[in-house]
Amino acid sequence: MQSTAPTQILKNRRLRDVVELGGAVVLAAIAAYVGLKVIGAVGWPAFNTSNVTRALTTLGQGVTIVLAAVAVIAYRYGRSPLVTSLVSSLASALLVVVTLGMPLGATKLYLFGLSVDQQFRTEYLTRLTDSPHLADMTYDGLSPYYPASWFWFGGRFANLVGLPGWEAYKPWAVLSIAVAAALGTALWNRMVGVGVGTAVGLASTAVAIAYASPEPYSATLILVGVPMMVVAASTIRGRGRLADGPSTIGETNWLAVAAVGVFLGVSATVYTLYTALFAGTVVLMALGGLGQIFLSTRNSAVDSSADARPRYLAVIVRLAAVGVLSGLIALIVWGPYLLDRISTTVPVSGSAEHYLPENGAILGLPMFQTNLIGLLTLVGLVWVLLRARQRTVAASLGWTLLGVVGLTAMSLALTAIGTTLLSFRLEPITAVVLAAGGTFGIVELSRLAVRRFGDVRTVIGVLAAVFAIALTQAIPAHLSSEITTAYTDTDGSGQRADQHPAGAESYYPEIHRLIREQTGRPANQNVVLTADFGFLSIYPYWGFQGLTSHYANPLAEFDKRAAAIEGWSKATSTAELMTKMSATPWRKPDVFLFRYSADGYTLRLAKDVFPNDPNVSRYNVTFSPVVFDDPAFTVTEVGPFVLVVRKG
Repeated sequence: MQSTAPTQILKNRRLRDVVELGGAVVLAAIAAYVGLKVIGAVGWPAFNTSNVTRALTTLGQGVTIVLAAVAVIAYRYGRSPLVTSLVSSLASALLVVVTLGMPLGATKLYLFGLSVDQQFRTEYLTRLTDSPHLADMTYDGLSPYYPASWFWFGGRFANLVGLPGWEAYKPWAVLSIAVAAALGTALWNRMVGVGVGTAVGLASTAVAIAYASPEPYSATLILVGVPMMVVAASTIRGRGRLADGPSTIGETNWLAVAAVGVFLGVSATVYTLYTALFAGTVVLMALGGLGQIFLSTRNSAVDSSADARPRYLAVIVRLAAVGVLSGLIALIVWGPYLLDRISTTVPVSGSAEHYLPENGAILGLPMFQTNLIGLLTLVGLVWVLLRARQRTVAASLGWTLLGVVGLTAMSLALTAIGTTLLSFRLEPITAVVLAAGGTFGIVELSRLAVRRFGDVRTVIGVLAAVFAIALTQAIPAHLSSEITTAYTDTDGSGQRADQHPAGAESYYPEIHRLIREQTGRPANQNVVLTADFGFLSIYPYWGFQGLTSHYANPLAEFDKRAAAIEGWSKATSTAELMTKMSATPWRKPDVFLFRYSADGYTLRLAKDVFPNDPNVSRYNVTFSPVVFDDPAFTVTEVGPFVLVVRKG
């Protein structure tokens, strides 16, 4: 009877973990979807022409903070930890919905609309909405180089709700961040209790929205990854205390090992740079554990080297198990590309790392900003430094920051040989790590105040709520440029959400109709040569050439394709053009989509000019209309565009 009791307790705890974490995910997904539908059912004014949605966003943020406070108060009065944790997780999810969904309530586009990076991300989602088969976003016949899982699941979401990829992007982005926020908060609740976990979850969510929401898949990884680094620290150490160092293999929590391995594997299918950070941090934790064993053995009065060997082995086995599991999961998405890369005979190229903006040339230090996030993260830095040797949470946050510093240093060093690691992308992780630490620091200060001044919990609670409102209500202003672009860009329906005249992109639906009529084939059976890549974001045509070399598949031979296009533009007759096109090794364009100019039919292309900033130089190539004046082509002028369809 005594031997089965601990087993039964363990089973009950695992069941509660499943219910709590799974329930948080399901509840957040339902709440986010319903919330977005409710917001979308009202004809709101545009964010950039009215303050109505800004006012309602502030109101909604206040309600979510009150909901979080209710969860904390109920938990402290002995209510069900499971129920209060679910309410707490729901509050974090709703914070995402109101902070992003409400300002974007009058547009079908997400932050940054269909501009810059959001253009190729939308193209990727459109590709994987059209088909669940893993494929490059642009080039026909190539396996994807950019991790596909966020876009793949987004495609399944789009299919489920019956939306085209470009229109599903906004709700999928908000929903996925909301689910990640709820899951991250639930993880914090499991580790430190609902009282503190709710505060940490809300703070992390708010900072992640402010820093990472324009790149939604990175926000999802940050919100789950930061608490998972705490799990990783405990996993590598085993069930022993932090002060005692790693324990033997018999003290291994294999469920935690599996959880960390699954997380890192999934992370690798979402974002390569963040996976490098998280995996590198786990390795640092293992090295730190080995170092702790060595120092404890060296400082021991008794020769305990024999006793240390099982502990060394335990750390290595745990790390290896995490690595093997994560690697197997990563291969689900990375396998096709790696096989293509091994078997290809074409030269592999690519310039994804050729980007060095000003914030990529410095170490991100959010704690020195003159705003509330700066204050919160400064407290976080102090708390991590003070508690890193006493608390696993602080130690894990410290290891993560050390990983950020290490990757940033490597990125800065690599600039000397003409590349980078895009370290500026790590700033959101730094901010969220320090915001989490700052929340723990404020909690400790609050407890100190109670011991010093008596029962001042009401005062502390009110001040915390005011601080939370002040921090969250500033987020729309922080994202105002990104939100405004979502209203000023022309969407896939040919409309601008701010009701101003649409751009040239309003002709895309007509162009799409003409291509279907003139080729007799669906979009995914045509290759289009165009410099208007927004067209490929909205419809699942294959592109002959990508947006820039930085987003192009390394197996696509971007530079050679650009040279071929420039060579075609010099043709003076149909026969010469056809001969030059036949000489290229890639599938030929079925459709040309040009801009009309006085000199002819133009394409605006791009080339890599790193280390310059901007790192892209634009140039025009112009085709003579004479080369398409032949029965082999159908030429149609549509607004500022010239559509050329190759017959046969």
